[in-house]
Amino acid sequence: MTRRLPCALALALLSLAPAAARAQADAEALRQAKALYFDRQYAEARAAWQAILDAGAPKEVSALYWVARCSESLGESERALAEYGRYLASRPPDRALAEEAKTSRVALAVKLARAGQPGQLSIAREALKDPSRTVRYFAALQLASLGPEKGRPAVPVLQEILAQEKDEDLVERAKLALLRIDSSALPMAAPAPRPRGREAAWVRIRIYQKGESKPNVAINLPVALADLVFKALPDEAMQDLRKEGYDARSFWEALKKTGPAEILTIEGKDGERIQVWLE
Repeated sequence: MTRRLPCALALALLSLAPAAARAQADAEALRQAKALYFDRQYAEARAAWQAILDAGAPKEVSALYWVARCSESLGESERALAEYGRYLASRPPDRALAEEAKTSRVALAVKLARAGQPGQLSIAREALKDPSRTVRYFAALQLASLGPEKGRPAVPVLQEILAQEKDEDLVERAKLALLRIDSSALPMAAPAPRPRGREAAWVRIRIYQKGESKPNVAINLPVALADLVFKALPDEAMQDLRKEGYDARSFWEALKKTGPAEILTIEGKDGERIQVWLE
């Protein structure tokens, strides 16, 4: 004789089937959206993440972040700035992702200022007071890159780096930033810039992942080997240099006679940065 399941239990088991199917569909949608992004199909990826948002999937908060990141990768800076703002307004639980969004907003605000749209610089100035040390430092270094007038609010945070940080590269970057915007703010023990025209001994190259205040690649070589350094740069970096108006094969001789100041900063399409200076 066949035993019958109690009605309530049967209904409960039946209700699990749609939920399991939905969870599987959500997981597949997330996988496809991420795959599109990492394949650099940014427009398609944005549409996929937006569909996840519209469907009200469990990970819709992080989808807000990825929509913004796609817009940034597409070069739509103003749109991305607003989208990152919406993501942060949702009070995301993922602290690392929130910090990434904050540093991205700072970078976008500074990028727009360089393009003649300084109206969003308040975002970078507000970031100087962020509880996250990573966000504060990133904002200070980004603001300093705009020169004395716009970069002066960054001075206290740059001094904080000199006073508290042990990372030599970060401290050197803070010193260079202070030299650029207000050399009188440097501690008395800090070395003064060497006179222009005196040959530098070292070339420093730092490559930073998007949103990071510490480099993932650091190269220090004698100036005599500078040509080898530039020849070793990846093709993508060489292309970015050319877009900035520099020919890495020929401009070195003129630049190596400059003093210890940041020579150039290049921002790649995916947010990576390359910084080069002489000492």
